[in-house]
Amino acid sequence: MFPWKKDLVTETVAPARRLLILDDDPTGSQCVAGIDVAFDEDPSVPAEVLAEAGSACFVLTNTRALGEAEAVALNRRIVGGVLEAGVPVDGLHVVSRSDSTLRGHVIAEPLAIADELAAHGREVDAILLCPAMLEAGRFTEGDIHYATVDGTAVEVARTDFARDATFGFTSSDLRDFLAERSGGALAAEDVLSLSLTDIREGGPERVREILGSARDRRWVVVNATEYSDMEVVAGVVAELEAAGRTLLTRCAPSFVRPLAGQSGAHVVGPADIPVPAGRQEHGLVVVGSHVGLTTTQLQVVQERGALREIEIDVPSVLDERREEHLAALAAAVRDALTSTDCVIYTSRELVRTQDPAESLAIARSVSDAVVEVVRRVRTARPAWVVAKGGITSHEVAANGLGIRRARVEGQFWAGQVSLFSAQEAPEEVLGMPYVVFPGNVGGADALADVVDTLTAAVAAR
Repeated sequence: MFPWKKDLVTETVAPARRLLILDDDPTGSQCVAGIDVAFDEDPSVPAEVLAEAGSACFVLTNTRALGEAEAVALNRRIVGGVLEAGVPVDGLHVVSRSDSTLRGHVIAEPLAIADELAAHGREVDAILLCPAMLEAGRFTEGDIHYATVDGTAVEVARTDFARDATFGFTSSDLRDFLAERSGGALAAEDVLSLSLTDIREGGPERVREILGSARDRRWVVVNATEYSDMEVVAGVVAELEAAGRTLLTRCAPSFVRPLAGQSGAHVVGPADIPVPAGRQEHGLVVVGSHVGLTTTQLQVVQERGALREIEIDVPSVLDERREEHLAALAAAVRDALTSTDCVIYTSRELVRTQDPAESLAIARSVSDAVVEVVRRVRTARPAWVVAKGGITSHEVAANGLGIRRARVEGQFWAGQVSLFSAQEAPEEVLGMPYVVFPGNVGGADALADVVDTLTAAVAAR
């Protein structure tokens, strides 16, 4: 379907190697193309993809939204299920893909994967930590991780990201960070480091020396400010694994690209987006909330062309009016798609409660309402669907559109906003272009540019 993707694979990865990427958030595939993504937690989906040597597959675990014990159990279940389905442990590299600003179960998830590999006879020698996401201005130098904020590189512990209510931290030095997040179980001085000098001046020989010395789940910080740094490391990882060593990775999106043997960004345009026959002329934008940047972006879409706005009234989905309201919304979307693109979003009205558990239940009920509207209108065969927001994109794909497996076909900008095509889904969804658009990504024109590209693709079919 996408003929240009045949050029994606380079010589940096051993031919028999398989890459399993457990992604704790739906936006982790922003730097690759031509790779399958499982929206379903059933291990049989990635196992089927990984049956082929040299393959790679993401599994969307959404574990950043789970407690640690649940996250650990899910990681073990998926890895164990893939191995028990017949994927050989020899040559399998598992990636625990996470946030480039260090939020998530950084220690627990890699250790859970290591425990499961050990249960299948494979002891992990080293765990690589490479949180660089170069496209977002996040990189590591001198073991210090930086995030670019308003055009300035700032030590990540000094940013708002480090004050996350669930995954906050105080150390920008990744060795100290690991010691902090492990509660002292790891000592900073026991963490190995691949410095930029090691990578650039020592080259593969020096990187091989450092990684080759690692045993017993030794953590290794990977410094990187350019893709070439990560490509050197990925090449050595492939060599060591071909020789029988076992390494696993905790990283942000960028490092997945060289681990998968890919290089360069694969930006899509209208000619790269085939829209299957039998679909509507118009598409659907789905947002979980209609505030901030998303509001600005939607306004620009309206300025460029028609976009029917359909609002989910939050109070109405929380009481006895729910079913009637959802039925009316679905009918409105179906009607709109016959003549114009449309967007569904939740109202701004806040429903307040002092009980955290009750607040969570309300949020879940509202999210379920968004998904239910999408589920009811998918048989209308929209030309395309754009989901705005990480969690929203996962819920809409898996539970609204019924997608079990999709393929990342590329991005609308280098490293940002991925285009998926449904590969395993209900008949009315198969092949449909599906766009994962993170909530706080892009400028005011970004959403309108994506809609324009999709509209041009429809017009050209």
